[in-house]
Amino acid sequence: MSGTRLSTSVACVLLLLTTACSQGETKSAQSVEAINANSAVAASNNISTLRIGYVGSSEPTGSLGWAKKKGILDRELQKAGFKNITFARFPNGPDLNEALVAGQLDVGSLGDTPAIVLKARGQETRLLRISQFNTTAWLVAKKNGARSLAELKGEKIATQKGSYMHRYLLGLLAEAKIAKDVKVVHLMTTEAKAALERGDVAAYATSSDLGPFLKSQGFPVIDSSANHKGLSGTSLVVATESFLAKQPDFPQKLNAILTEAAKDLKANSEEYYQYHAQTTKYPIDIIKVSFPLKQVSEEPLPAEGVKLLEGTKKFLVSQGLAKSDFKLTDWVAEEK
Repeated sequence: MSGTRLSTSVACVLLLLTTACSQGETKSAQSVEAINANSAVAASNNISTLRIGYVGSSEPTGSLGWAKKKGILDRELQKAGFKNITFARFPNGPDLNEALVAGQLDVGSLGDTPAIVLKARGQETRLLRISQFNTTAWLVAKKNGARSLAELKGEKIATQKGSYMHRYLLGLLAEAKIAKDVKVVHLMTTEAKAALERGDVAAYATSSDLGPFLKSQGFPVIDSSANHKGLSGTSLVVATESFLAKQPDFPQKLNAILTEAAKDLKANSEEYYQYHAQTTKYPIDIIKVSFPLKQVSEEPLPAEGVKLLEGTKKFLVSQGLAKSDFKLTDWVAEEK
């Protein structure tokens, strides 16, 4: 990575918690095309089209992705009057947030940190579901580099800012009392491996699947959120209040669909893992390690997930990364 690229990343700082850095990263062509295609729908306010955004690979994974793959989503939502369901992919949560704010999406599937930050800004979203909980984040070092947190003092650590991995890293550094001794910079996960190989950064706080993959490639793992109570993440599904005002029974309908999909993917785990591996381009053994099926929620608000979400919210508020506090119960959409 060049010095110019790193300085660009640093300049993005914590603003990336609510907006995406315009330099050094762009939305995928798929997400741009989907958003452009949906603009006409938004303008005409055609509620017969449901616009879903997600963060990740070529296709969504987890219960939402499986519901799409198996046709459960189309079948059930068409019964509810939705003639079209469109999907837009985003490289990270802050980008998806922008689309929600702009009225280009009705529903978003994203990590807890960007979803909380957006809500704390006063944006009118509602929490529909915790789709996954105890999502692991990893701290991976460059080869021939640090082997402990203490050895990272004075070094540069990168992560995808605005993500659950970012929240994990900040919590970890605070817990280890070395937050002032390291420099945290923004770097997309797609660039992490190359940056570590070049030695541009000493370590990278990364996602549940990239962490085990980098480990398999010989990069040493310094730490994991699984070793720290409250630092693992949750994946959420949210919707805009303007959309729910027109579709008040949507939360109940979607949750029924995702519960069915969660049960189905667990009952057909090998088929699901093959789909997940094909979608993310990771080996299936990496996917099995990074995506334990016990993390997939069969209910909208699992108690363990709610506890994690509350802890994440409190941390973000205490650090000034979320602009205001709010009650989770007030955020949750009522099922009609």
